[in-house]
Amino acid sequence: MTTHQHLTVRPFTVAVDQDAIDDLQSRLARTRYAAEPASTAPGDWSAGAPVSWLRDMVDHWRHGFDWRAQEERMNAHPQFLTEIDGQTIHFVHVRSSNDDATPLLLLHTYPGSFVDFLDLVPHLTDDFHLVIPSIPGVGFSQPLTDGAWDSRRNARLWDALMRGLGYPSYGAHGSDNGAIVARELAMLAPEGFLGAHVLQLFSFPSGDPAEFERMTPADHAALEFAGWFQTVNGYATMNASRPRTIAAALSDSPVGQLAYNELFESFGNGTARVTRDQVLTQVSLYWFTNSSGGAVQTYRAEQSVEPQVNHGRIGVAVFADDFRSMRPFAERDNTDIVSWTEHEGGGHFASMEAPEELAGAIRAFYA
Repeated sequence: MTTHQHLTVRPFTVAVDQDAIDDLQSRLARTRYAAEPASTAPGDWSAGAPVSWLRDMVDHWRHGFDWRAQEERMNAHPQFLTEIDGQTIHFVHVRSSNDDATPLLLLHTYPGSFVDFLDLVPHLTDDFHLVIPSIPGVGFSQPLTDGAWDSRRNARLWDALMRGLGYPSYGAHGSDNGAIVARELAMLAPEGFLGAHVLQLFSFPSGDPAEFERMTPADHAALEFAGWFQTVNGYATMNASRPRTIAAALSDSPVGQLAYNELFESFGNGTARVTRDQVLTQVSLYWFTNSSGGAVQTYRAEQSVEPQVNHGRIGVAVFADDFRSMRPFAERDNTDIVSWTEHEGGGHFASMEAPEELAGAIRAFYA
């Protein structure tokens, strides 16, 4: 156990009980699949996760997936637990061999976890000291003490973590929920904060016709993509409005959790580069830690956050198969965008799909 500036940390190792693994296997063996119309074509994602995909994934989960091997991947990096603001926090802390490296927070997605960044770590450790926390209620940041962990409270939490670890100056990178929290850190602008690098700037038309005058063909294509995205992200409405209802279902069905996490498959648009093992590692982690209730609660909490313009330093890497930030609206809501890179491949989970390319964008932002 170590103390840093009033922050007490203790080492942690991922070690799921064999009884829990056996229980998961038993549940998978007894899976009852939903009925779907006989006319449904294999691989048709138009109404959500198809049974054919679920059957294939469950077969691999039972017969090909090795959770213990994934534990070894996680445990290859130093992990710790601490308490901040009454909440147990789990985090990975990888120090660079370069003492002058830049401290960097890596903030994960929904429905992801700290596992988002395992493949990214080796591409960054020459230049960065890495701190990779699990958000309250997800993974090993359990139990969830209350449901008020919105992006602003999380930003203050991660600032306290970095200062408690002895980093008076640091940056942050994030995707999805992590991008929202990283942007909040840019707005909070704690002393020594070096800026936020994100995969998305979630800015949309306000209704002012003048905003459309600056739009390029690429911006119009991104707006069309955003419109399509709104037709398939009903989970966001469910999480925000009925989190306990959906958490009850997800917490009792591993295949329900798998289906609900279809974001890993780019909502069925056929562009995801994530592997079956990458998806099943994330879903298994949520299952073993019973994270569904805490994860969906973030959407409920975020409803209380009023939008604000960010005047802090920020950069964005736009990956082709992700939500594509639209520059005219992003610049309206963020007045100090210092980096904007566009990438031909990769998507919402670029840290797993294109880690080397993403690492280059992060290095360029902080150079």
